[in-house]
Order: sequence, then structure tokens, then C-alpha cells
Amino acid sequence: MQPSSTAPAFHHVALRATDFDRTVKFYTEGLGFKVHFEFEVPGRIDRAAFLDAGDGRYVEIFGSGSAVQSEGRRRNPGEDRTEGALLHFCLRVADTDAAYARALAAGAESRVAPRIGTLRQNPPVEVRIAFVTGPEGEVIEFFQSEQL
Repeated sequence: MQPSSTAPAFHHVALRATDFDRTVKFYTEGLGFKVHFEFEVPGRIDRAAFLDAGDGRYVEIFGSGSAVQSEGRRRNPGEDRTEGALLHFCLRVADTDAAYARALAAGAESRVAPRIGTLRQNPPVEVRIAFVTGPEGEVIEFFQSEQL
């Protein structure tokens, strides 16, 4: 089924990096993303980059000196960050085991080793998944499925 032209589509996940260069290196060298667009906004965003997953969907990385809230506005002096309820983000991969191994080699920490899960029994929907923690504490799922 083709999505309608008015339906929303996933564009990016944004992360605040304590070590911008290390985080960009992890996503590019460890997970295969490509730097698509780098930018800064003086007085607000010290460094930022959109990293392309290869299909026009991105991970956006903000430098630690960026004064932006999760909703994109400037944080007021003394105001707490509003980062919230993101549990994990998931990357569709052709080979969960290879993606997991590559991420570990690039410095990720294992959370769940590759395994097969069944999402539904009748009819069964099997997926091969694994979870790692990235350099900023973000949880990343690798997802392989012929059915989804």
C-alpha cells in the first residue's frame, strides 16, 4: 500500500551529543549513515548535522552547546531540558546480526543480542531483532522482517 501524499512520514530522530565528533563517527562508521547536511545557528546551535540512513530518513545530532529544547525552541536561561519519552528508535536492516556486530565494533554496548521474536501467533509474524546503546545513551533497535 502506497502512503497518501498527505499522510505524515517519518523524517528524523534528534539526539543531543555530549561528544559531537564521537557520535557522528559512531553513526557514520559504525552504522553506515552519511553526513547529509551540517549547520549551526549562532547563539543557539553550536553544531548540528543530519545523518542520512540512505533513504532520506535521518538522525539529527546536536552539539552539547546547543540551547534547544526537544520541541526545537530556544531554552530559556535556567530552564530544564524537556527531553521526554523516547524509548528507543528502530533501524530496518537486511541482517540484524551484521548490524549488531558492526555497532558493537564501533563502540555500542549490547542490550539484547540478536534473537527471533514472534509478534503474533495466528498467523505468526516473526522478526529478528537486537538492541544496543549508542554513545549518548540512546537505545537503538535493529529490525529484520520479511513480513513488516
